[in-house]
This record gives sequence, structure tokens and C-alpha cells, in this order.
Amino acid sequence: MKKVSAKVAEAGLIRGIRRWDLVAIAINGIIGAGIFGLPSKVFSLIGPYSLIAFVVCALVVTMIILCFAEVGSRFDETGGPYLYAREAFGPTVAFEIGWLIWLARLTAFAANCNLLVAYLGYFLPTATSPVWRASIIIIVVAVLATINVLGVRQAAIVSNVFTIGKLIPIIIFIAAGLFFLNPHAFAFGPRPATGAFSQSVLLLIYAFTGFEMAAIPAGEVHDPKKHLPHALLIAIAVVAVLYILIQIVCVGTLPELAQSQRPLADAGTRFMGTAGGAIISAGAIVSIVGNLNIVMLSGSRIPFAIAEQRQLPSFIAKVHRRFATPHIAILITAGLMLLLTLKSSFIAALTISTIARLVTYGATCLSLPVFRRRSDAPPAAFRLRGGTTIAILALLLAAWLLANSTWQEARAATIAAAVGLVIYFGYRWIQRRNSTER
Repeated sequence: MKKVSAKVAEAGLIRGIRRWDLVAIAINGIIGAGIFGLPSKVFSLIGPYSLIAFVVCALVVTMIILCFAEVGSRFDETGGPYLYAREAFGPTVAFEIGWLIWLARLTAFAANCNLLVAYLGYFLPTATSPVWRASIIIIVVAVLATINVLGVRQAAIVSNVFTIGKLIPIIIFIAAGLFFLNPHAFAFGPRPATGAFSQSVLLLIYAFTGFEMAAIPAGEVHDPKKHLPHALLIAIAVVAVLYILIQIVCVGTLPELAQSQRPLADAGTRFMGTAGGAIISAGAIVSIVGNLNIVMLSGSRIPFAIAEQRQLPSFIAKVHRRFATPHIAILITAGLMLLLTLKSSFIAALTISTIARLVTYGATCLSLPVFRRRSDAPPAAFRLRGGTTIAILALLLAAWLLANSTWQEARAATIAAAVGLVIYFGYRWIQRRNSTER
């Protein structure tokens, strides 16, 4: 890649994302909808041992993030895991990784947007009716798409606002809830089955991941080689502490946690009254909208990066002359997000998202030792001590989690991966045929 100024990235993109913007994007990418629903689901599986599951999941994700920190510090182009796979393993693997990342973003948007409608139902009961649901989804997608087309700086500012907006109610929830804990609620019973514990950690992966969304738009980040590792590590430290404290409050204040559909809102109502439930529900809405903005920002950059490498039609990589954003990729991504959200539910859209993410994380972890062995690899601005060992451990843990996925989830992910290969080889065949005809 040619050297560019601090303002202009490749292909006319603007480096409008600054250091703390990147931290906000990473936090926003992780804290979405999952933490507002998963505490009860995990508790229903393994009870108080869910606290240990949160710690284990945080450690697993931290090892993966450390691998991302070193690998990401080698590049300043758009693409994230797709870019890393392309440089380490070639175009075929890269396309499949890019396809799975994009699919994970599309399904995550659909899942979270449906949950957004459910939380709006706390204030507006008619929000879940068919007409209102469709109207809300269309408005949310249209507004976020417009913000992202108007400029990456605007999207970053929106991310910063929503990051602050989501952290305030969470901190209020934790600070108040710690005074109402019931010590007897933390009594550990018989040790849960290994399968149930593994399934719990796999569920929590959805709540702890999304950090890679900070790596994807590196072509629009000011000095990404320096700032990306710090942003990722700060984000996971903040999120891990908040998540563990949230689970402590939920377990210690809500006896019916296992049956709760909105655990944080129900717990908040228990120790802060109706106002507490309203604060948490409003915080969930702010959190989800902020997350949706980042999902659209990062998700649209994947087809843009793939099209730049001529693995998709080149018009997808066009950059708007005035706004300096990949407007075609944004509009295509937004359109598919709208369609998928309208046609699916929270659980249905969530089915393949976690598995797709783990596969792409595995590819990035595996690329770390590959780049270390290659003399022509870009130098790393962040060097991880014991990196190869950590990468191998992260791969083994990812494989352990994948082995505990259900048959239905594995089948859905396999079909999705196969569709990606069909698109890849189909487009290559079209390119070769057109070249032969010319």
C-alpha cells in the first residue's frame, strides 16, 4: 500500500476515526444486546456457576484479542480478519472468512434489531405489533444507513455518544445493586455437567465478541497499527469487569433469574422500583442502537474490502466523491440487514452468528505464527510475548467451544459456508468467461 497522509486512506477513504473513537467502537461492538438477555439463560443452565463461566469466557476472548492485537498491528488497510486471511492463506480462504464475517454482521444486526423492538415494548406495548415492528425496523435501518453514508466521522461521533449513553445505566445498575445482594444466592450446589458449562461459555461468546469490528475499518483509522492493540485491550478490560459485576448483581438480587426474559430490567425493578426497570430498559435500547450503528459501519466495509480485491464486482468498492464513504457497500449491506431483520426473530438470526465468529477468530489466531515465520510479512507494531503459544491455546479453546455447538447450529453454519464457496467459485468462473470472450 502506498504511503498516505494522516487524513487520506486507501481508495479515497478518510482516516476520521481517532484513538478514543476506536476504543468507543470496540466497546460499542462488544456491549450490544447479549448482556441484557444472556445472564438469565446462562444461570438457568448452571446456576451460580455462571459467574465462573463469565470469567472463563473473558479469559478465552482475551487470548483471542491478544492475537488480534499483534496481527492487526501489522496492517493499516480495511478488512480486518479478511485482510489477515488474504495475506496469510490466500484469496480462497480470505473470501470464505470475509463471507462468514459479513454473514455474522448481518445476522447480528437482525438479532439485535429484533431485540430492540422487544425492549421498546416496555415503553410502547404496541411496538411488537406487525405494523409497528416493521415501521420501527425500517426507520432504524434508514437512519443508520444515512449516518454511515454521510461520513465515517459522523458515524464515529454517534458511536461515542451511544457508548457513554449505554455505560451510564449499566454503572447505575451495578452501583445500586451491589448494596442489595443476598449472600445465600451465591451458594454453589453440585458441580454442573461439563456439557452444560461448555454450552454456557459458548452462549456468552456472543456477549463478549464484536471487538473485531474495531479492526475492520482500519483504512479509516488514524494510525491503526499503534491504536488498534490499545483499543482492543482497553475494551475487553472494561467489558469483562462490567459483565462479571452485572452477573453478580443479577444472581444476588433476582431469585427468579432463571425464568426472566429481561434479567437486568427485572433486577433493576427489584431494588430500584419502577424507575430502575425503566432506566435499564432505556439503557438497553441505547446500547442496542449504538451496537447496530457499529455493526453497519464494520459490516459494510467487508464487501468493500472484498470488492477491492476483485473478488466481488468492482462497483461495490466505489467511494462517494463528496462523503468519502463506501456508499454502495453501505446501501447493499443495509438492504440485506433490513430484509433479514424483517424476516427473522432474535433466536433465528442468532443461530450461526457465534459459530461464524469463532471460525474467523480461529483464522486470525492461526495467522499469527504464520506471519512470524514469514520474512516478508509486515512488521508488527505490537509484539505479544509468547504469542505462538497463546495463539495455539486460543485455537484449542475455540475448537472446544465449537465442539459443544448443537447439530442444528453446526448444520446452519456449514450451509452458510458452502454458499460462500459457491459465490466465490461462481464469480471466478464468470470473470474467466468474460476474460476469454474479450
